[in-house]
This record gives sequence, structure tokens and C-alpha cells, in this order.
Amino acid sequence: MTSTVRRPEVVSAEPVAGEDAGRVETRLARLVFGPSGQPRWARPGLLALLAVTAVLYLWDLTNSGWANEYYSAAAQAGSQSWKALLFGSFDAGNAITVDKPPAALWVMGLSGKLLGFSQWSVLLPQALMGVASVGLLAATVRRLSGPGAGLLAGAIAALMPVAVLIFRFDNPDALLVLLLVAAAYCTVRAIEATGGRVWSAPTGWLMVAGVAVGFGFLTKMMQAFLILPGLGLAFLIAANSPLRQRIWALLLACVAVVASAGWYIALVELWPADSRPFIGGSTDNSLWQLAIGYNGLGRILGGSGNMGPGGPGGDAPEGMSGFAGFSGSSGLTRLFNTQMGAEISWLLPAALIGLAAGLWLTRRAPCTDRTRAAFVLWGGWLLVTAVTFSYMGGIVHPYYTVALAPAIGALVALSVRELWSRTTHPAARLTLAVMAAGTGAWSFVLLNRTPDWLPWLRWTVLIGSILVALAVIAGTRGSRRYAVVLAMAGVLFGLGGASAWAVATATQPHSGGNPLSGPSSSQSFGPGVMPGGPPGADDARPAPPGATTGSAPEGIPTAPSAEHGPTFTSGTNTELVALLEQSNARWAGATLGSGSAAGLALNSGKSVMAIGGFTGGDDSPTLAQFQTYVSTGQVGYFIEGGRPWAGTPIRAAPRSPTG
Repeated sequence: MTSTVRRPEVVSAEPVAGEDAGRVETRLARLVFGPSGQPRWARPGLLALLAVTAVLYLWDLTNSGWANEYYSAAAQAGSQSWKALLFGSFDAGNAITVDKPPAALWVMGLSGKLLGFSQWSVLLPQALMGVASVGLLAATVRRLSGPGAGLLAGAIAALMPVAVLIFRFDNPDALLVLLLVAAAYCTVRAIEATGGRVWSAPTGWLMVAGVAVGFGFLTKMMQAFLILPGLGLAFLIAANSPLRQRIWALLLACVAVVASAGWYIALVELWPADSRPFIGGSTDNSLWQLAIGYNGLGRILGGSGNMGPGGPGGDAPEGMSGFAGFSGSSGLTRLFNTQMGAEISWLLPAALIGLAAGLWLTRRAPCTDRTRAAFVLWGGWLLVTAVTFSYMGGIVHPYYTVALAPAIGALVALSVRELWSRTTHPAARLTLAVMAAGTGAWSFVLLNRTPDWLPWLRWTVLIGSILVALAVIAGTRGSRRYAVVLAMAGVLFGLGGASAWAVATATQPHSGGNPLSGPSSSQSFGPGVMPGGPPGADDARPAPPGATTGSAPEGIPTAPSAEHGPTFTSGTNTELVALLEQSNARWAGATLGSGSAAGLALNSGKSVMAIGGFTGGDDSPTLAQFQTYVSTGQVGYFIEGGRPWAGTPIRAAPRSPTG
């Protein structure tokens, strides 16, 4: 008997062409449609949302020019000097900082260094941070409430008119919003994570959230802390860890907040004062005093350089608890008034109704319920921030309300999802109907404040919203197609007024220290308009007596009078700019306050000293310092008459040879 020996088959390790193509197709499908566990429309929807947001924020981005010249000049200084970048100096010669911490200027200054300083390089980071904020908000809401709610939350936040305004502007609020949304995302990850030890995933994520809030402090100081109650309470209630570990995690997160903000305060305080710029807005050249005083309690209570009771600008008018020039009288209705209403309040009533409904629906849920945690987190964010803005006794600008956009978007999306899933119950349908009709009615009121702009829109939004509300009450009758059409109609009419206002905002140039959204270019203070502040500055603070003459303080060496030199009426005057461009001094020019200095610096590309800082009222430089600067040739020209807010002509002449 013979046996046949067969040779073993050789199996090739190389994939066949079809298998390789299949793997590529699978990877491409995952890239386009996302993981297999989520709906196929979720990833394309997110990409579409980000694309539309990018177009809205980036299209014709430089139509506002330098936008807020105060910050643009500081960004220019940072692009020219590393020390100016570190401290947030207004000028490259490092005489004085802006009256805010420098984190936002770090972004703009580095952008100028990398891309070349221009209007585009100043505003590009703001738009990109806006797109990132929308995407991160959608991801945050999706983790607890699904992709549909995430997309709706992102869309609402992106289309708030004040968001379109700020993400196309160079104020610090763009970075602040991104950091706060990042903190919310990390808190949600901490709630989801499991671990019973001190150094576990929940603790790690919560500490990262604390770092984000700390850098928010370095962006706009104590405003960043307004979201902490909501974030902390949500984690304390719903985190998947023992109570003791949750408390320890919160304490460590607080340490992270202090460390991520405190390192910079310590650096500034320990740095020799004579080798760094004066801290603008402070009374004693201290960043800590600036945080507690002008940018802290002064904002809440008035005083410390803020308008309002006790402030150097005098008491508020009778019957008014705070300065009303920018945002109206303080009180519960401030966010809905003519100054603030069109910035943020389009869906604010719906968000408040949705918050109440969401907390009621989850009242019997277990402690770790994710949906209730989401309502607590975003509700705490909204309520604490809204109440603070409503009752602030110091300066508050309408554009501050951009900090409310993520919370409003999240709460509306969360509540709509929860109520829509319960439309078999009449109470849920009625609540949805009230939200829809109320949004349409309030949009009508806001649009009616500008009756000549698209008069048909307010009626379309109102009637459409009422019809949607009636259809919701009637129910969907089990028809999926009908439900989809009804949902799309609700979004269309609910966001119709805000979206139109937002698009109009993007098409208009905005400048100055109090930009407003809407179909017309607007700023509520400028030369000769209000006594509180210069154009191009973030806030308005009165200068002290004797600092409003537009000439050098008594005893400081001055340039020859107007008879000896040309008279100029604007920082864009080509003759004046040419003079500054020819100077190689540390400061090509010096003038009172930042109102004139910012434009001169931006148009000449040279360092221009703002004597007295923001409004000419800061104690920088001192008489002795300025005498030294002049006598040693560090100041090229003194520009007289640069009264920062009155629009008076300015005169430039060379520094006196005698110093």
C-alpha cells in the first residue's frame, strides 16, 4: 500500500485586491459616517454644521478692519516684542498693559508672528475658535443626549447674533467661550468615567476642566468662574464614583483652577516692576488688584473704576442701580431690553421653559442619571451667568452675553429631545407648543424693534411658529414623515429671526468698544458720543480731573505748540503716520490715552505710548519716568490734544531738544 504525500498549501500573507479595497471603503465610510453605533446622518450633519459655521464666521472677515483697535494694537505689540506678548502690553515699548489679562492676546500675537501681522491674522483665530466652540459644544451635548441634540445645540449657539459678532471680532470673549465649553466637555467626561480612587479618570478629567477655567481667568478674569457652580453640582450629583472621591476630585479641580491661573499672577507680582509694563487698569500696578477691583467686585457692585454707585464716574441716575449707558438698567429684564435683547435673548424664554421641564421630567431619576446631570450643568451655567449679568452694578456690555450662547443652545436641544420623546403625553406636547409659539412671539417683538428691516420676516416667523405649535398639540399621528417635517418646520421658524439677524451681523462692519449685532454697523460710543470711554477700547472709564485736557500734564516736557507743527484730526492722517514711521525711538510717539494711540500704532506699525493707559487715568508713566524717556531720546514725538474720547484735533511735533 502506497501513500500519497501532499505538499502543504502556501497561504499568502498579502491581502487580495478585493479585501484591501473593502478595508479602504470601510475606513472611508467610518470617516464620513462615523462609528457603526451612531446614525449614518450624525457625522455628515456635524461636518455640515461646522462648514456652514466656518462660512458664516470667515466670509469677508476683515470687513470690520481692525475691529477693536485697542486689542489690535496690543496684538501688534505682541507680534513685535516677546515681552509685550507675555505681559499683554498695549505698546511694543512696554509702557503699559491692556486692562485685561493677556491670554487672548497670546493667541492673536502668535498668529501675527506666524502669519505676518494684519487684520486677517488678528481676526482669523477668533473665527476658528468660534468654529471649534460650536463643534465642541455639539460633542459635549451628544455624549449625554445623542447626536441630534448635539447638532441642534451647536446650530443654536452658532446662530446667536452675538456669537457671530464676537467670533468675527478681536475681543477676549471668543477665547473665553472656547475655554468654558472645553471645561463643560471635560466635566461631562468626568461624569461618564468610572473609578473609585483619588487619581482616577473622573478626577483627571475634572482637573483638566479646572485648567480650562483657570486659563479662562487669564482671558477675562472672574467671568470664567460663573460656570463653576453648574459644573461642580452636576459632577457631585451624577459622577460614577463614591461621594468621598467626588468631593476629593472637586477639591483637586479647584487646585487646578488656582494653579493654572495663579502661576501667571505670581509671575507678574514677582517680576521686578521697573522691568515690566505697568498693569493697566490697576491702582497699584498689580494684576491681583485688577482682578479683585476693576475687573472683579467693581463689575458686580460698581466703583473701582466702573460706572455706577461709588464709581469715579459718579452715581447712576436716580432709580437706576447701575450704569445704563451700554446695557440698560439692572434688573431681571435686562437681558430682554433694547440694548441686550437682540444679542442673545431670541431663544432664552424657550431655554428657561425647557430647563424647568427637563428638571421636572427627571425629578425621580437616579442620582447618576445623565440627562438630569446635563440639565443641572447647563442650567447652572445659564442661571448664574444670566443673573450676574442682569444685576451687575458696574460696566456690562451687551456682547458679554456671548457666554450664554452655549447654555441656551444646550438647554433648548436637551429639552426638545426629552419632550419630543414623550409626545404621546398631552403635557409634553403642550410644553413644546408653548416653547415654539413663545419663541415666535418673542422673535416678533425683537424684529419689530427695527420695523423697517425685512418687515415681512417678523410676521412670517410669528405665524409659522403658531402653526407649528398647533400642529404639535394635534400630534404626529404616528407618521414618521410627518414628524420629521414638523421638526424641520419648528427649527426653521424658531431660528428664523435669529438666523437672519446673525447673517446681517456678518455682512456689516463693526468697530469700537461696544459693538452691537444687527443689520446696521453699530457701536454705542465713540468720539464725542459718551463721556466714559474712547473708541476702540473695551470699557469706558472716566479719567481723573486734570487728565482730560488733551495736553501733557503740568511739568512734563512738551513739544512745541500748534503754531510750530501741523495739526491732525485723525490717527489715519498720512503726514502724521509718515512722521512716526521715520522714528527709530523706543516709542515713535506718545499721546494721552489709548483712543488716539491705537490707531496711530496700527497705521504706522510703530510703538506709540498711551500716557495714562486706557483713558489717560492710570498712573503710568510717572512724571519722573516720562522726563527720563524724553531726555534719553526714547520718545520720538509727543502728540498733543489726543483727548481719547472727545475727538479733538491732535498736534504732533518733535520732542524738545532740551528734554
